[in-house]
Amino acid sequence: MLGGKMDSGQSVPFPRKTQGIDIMIQYEKELNPEQLQVVLEEDGPLLVIAGAGSGKTRTLTYRVARLVESGIPPERILLATFTNKAARSMLSRVETLIGREIAGLWGGTFHHCAYRTLRSHAARLDYANNFSILDSEDSRQLINTCITESRIDGKSDKFPRGDVIGDMISLSINTEIPLSNIVGSRYSYFSHRTEEIIAVAVQYRKRKKELNVMDFDDLLFFWRELLLRFDDVLDMYAKRFLHVLVDEYQDTNRLQAEIMDLIASQHKNLMVVGDDSQSIYSFRGANYENILRFPDRYPNCKTFKLETNYRSTPEILHLANLSITNNENQFQKTLRAVRERGIRPVLVPTRNVLQQADFIAQRILELHRSGIALGEMAVLYRAHYHSMEVQMEMTRRGIPFEIRSGIRFFEQAHIKDVTSYLRILVNPLDELAWKRVLGLHVKIGRITADKVWRFLSRISDPHAAVLNEEFIGCAPRSATPGLRRFQETFRTLHGCESRSPSFLIDVILKAGYSEFLREKHPDALSREEDLIQFANFASRFASLEDFLSELALLTGVNEETGTEEIREDRVVLSSIHQAKGLEWTVVLMIWCCEGMMPLARALKEPGGEEEERRLFYVATTRAKDQLYLSYPLTDYARGMGNLPVNPSRFILELSSCTKSKKDRPYDQWQIDEI
Repeated sequence: MLGGKMDSGQSVPFPRKTQGIDIMIQYEKELNPEQLQVVLEEDGPLLVIAGAGSGKTRTLTYRVARLVESGIPPERILLATFTNKAARSMLSRVETLIGREIAGLWGGTFHHCAYRTLRSHAARLDYANNFSILDSEDSRQLINTCITESRIDGKSDKFPRGDVIGDMISLSINTEIPLSNIVGSRYSYFSHRTEEIIAVAVQYRKRKKELNVMDFDDLLFFWRELLLRFDDVLDMYAKRFLHVLVDEYQDTNRLQAEIMDLIASQHKNLMVVGDDSQSIYSFRGANYENILRFPDRYPNCKTFKLETNYRSTPEILHLANLSITNNENQFQKTLRAVRERGIRPVLVPTRNVLQQADFIAQRILELHRSGIALGEMAVLYRAHYHSMEVQMEMTRRGIPFEIRSGIRFFEQAHIKDVTSYLRILVNPLDELAWKRVLGLHVKIGRITADKVWRFLSRISDPHAAVLNEEFIGCAPRSATPGLRRFQETFRTLHGCESRSPSFLIDVILKAGYSEFLREKHPDALSREEDLIQFANFASRFASLEDFLSELALLTGVNEETGTEEIREDRVVLSSIHQAKGLEWTVVLMIWCCEGMMPLARALKEPGGEEEERRLFYVATTRAKDQLYLSYPLTDYARGMGNLPVNPSRFILELSSCTKSKKDRPYDQWQIDEI
């Protein structure tokens, strides 16, 4: 007998003693009844639906400790997580609980476990065991090499660069969707180059094998290949790992779920832990069906629910519970608070987006004066550009903040690219801006940009010089196509430099910058969306000079204040995706209106509305004590002026659900009138 199960598959009770020593951990005292049931459960497939703030990590930790204490050899346990930090934390806590080291237990990310497996069996796949791992930059460079080797002009019109093709290949592997379908659905603007993209992907795979290298997606792909193609390898690992535990199962893709099924294929001791209501990463290839259909794949599985929440007040949890009820595809659960009653969530309609930013900044200052640390407050939003006005207002008021959804909005590369075009219109002697925009064009690198600048700087009117034919001859002939393209864009801009900043931004996008984004960046559509909103923001300024001066002052203030601030005492600005797994005393959610939350673009995806509702749920469950939901009543659209904005359907659903409940724990929304 091994552990709690005989080789024949017959279940037996866990022993109460290990090597004659009484079990030391007092599980009944240290776990709540829901957690205890999971930890003490015997063998078999187990599905644990762990609600937000319900002690998921604690439950997993004690489950591993229980297995080891009950006689399961650590080397017969596999714990798959999404970060090595999470695995190290859990295993460290297990060792503290049982009072000894647990060497031999496999705990780490899926990729880490794949690497360990492939190191021993790479020869089966025609790789040497000393293969190297490509990071994202290595992968990009190798794909660019493959573009050249495939005799494709990578600089030609509308052909994706290496990192964009890498993103296509990665999504294809992780979703098990043919690459041609990925291009057609996600990158339709490259559909006419599909055959060439596939040729590059084939060459990329060939070159990796020749160079004895794998990228991160290969680790998962080849791990599954080993288990599927070689029965002896599958038998070895299926017998070795008597218990398989998977954390954050709702975020697994098809490959990861299939690998876990294969490894657990003999004993069926597969315990998966996750929250279907927090499945929000479909854009990365995460497959919601993995957790939702687990009982279909394992008809005899036992399902447990962790519904006791230790994080939030009853009022916040009541809102969170209501927010997810309209999702049809889910495991029904109700979070229950252990904390005492607190402050009701606050709905904050504001006149416009500027007043929304003003409210956020003012409330943060008031809360800080009341004793709440800045680091205990977070502003959450659906898309990065939603934070633009809030960043500006907080900068004006000297409120230190850090961005978790990327770098500060106005410091992003695509924002600085467009701003540089505008800067050379105002100041023809702005060397840095000239070099930046020149470098965006074909065959114009740093050295060529220096030559072009030296030519322009010697002429009294650089603007006129750009429009002259001599401009094309100031650099090597290889740069001629790029200089021609820049000259055309500049001629269009120069002819309308007296127009509004927003108009000029539109001109830059249409003159080729949108195509540049699509060729260079996997998230091109998101960046275009940023720039469209940036143009809307620019429409508030009467002149280009005023607009650029405001941007310069804001970024200058940001550099002067905040660099000396204590890192921990900053308000967090974060997208909801980046906020998952975190918590704050106060959460202020902005742009809670139709088109922004849910995001209009996301609603076009299959299952988009339900995933957007899960995002809303994730955002609300980040708050411990106070929750604010804010939205503008009007928003400015160029050419149409101020248009009315509807509150998010998720907020309207809350109102409808609340009115239908007779025994609700608190009254209707607390409304802040601004």
